[in-house]
Amino acid sequence: MEGVDLAALLVRVILAVVMFAHGYNHVVNGGKLPGVASWFKSLGFRAPRLQAANASFTELGVAPLLLLGLITPLGAAGVVGSMSVALVANHFKNGFFIFRKGEGYEYVLTLVVVALALASLGGGRWSLDHALDIDDNLRGWAGFAIAAGAGGGGALLTLLLFWRPVRTA
Repeated sequence: MEGVDLAALLVRVILAVVMFAHGYNHVVNGGKLPGVASWFKSLGFRAPRLQAANASFTELGVAPLLLLGLITPLGAAGVVGSMSVALVANHFKNGFFIFRKGEGYEYVLTLVVVALALASLGGGRWSLDHALDIDDNLRGWAGFAIAAGAGGGGALLTLLLFWRPVRTA
C-alpha cells in the first residue's frame, strides 16, 4: 500500500500547486480579477465578474484541501468543476493539443481525469482524511461520485446558467 500512498501524496501535491498557481495568477498577476472578468466576458459569460471570482477563489480554496488531503474528493471536485468549465468554454474548440492556437484541451482534460482518479484513490495514509479516520468513506466509487457529481454538476450549472458562447457566422 505504500506505493499507493506515495502516489496519492504526489498527485495531491501537484494538483494543489497547479490550482493554487492558477488561482493566484488570476487574482494577483496581469489584469487581476477585472482582467479575468473581461476575458470571461469575451468567452460569453453573462456574469463575468462573478465567474472570475468563482473560478479564481475555487482554485485557491481547493489547494489547501488537496495539499493536506482533507476531504480529498471535495478538493478534487473543485478541480473537476473549474477545469471542466475551462474545457468547454475555451479549450475544446481549439482541438486536442495545447500548442495549437488558442490552446487545445489536452491540459485541462488531464487535470480533470487526474482529479477524478485522485478522488477514487483517496488521500492516502499521509492525509488528514486518514488521520481523521474518514478516508474509508471518501474513496473508491464514493470519492469518484463526490468529485464527478459536485464538480461536474457545478460545471454544468455554471455553463447552463451563465455561458452564452459568442456565435461566429
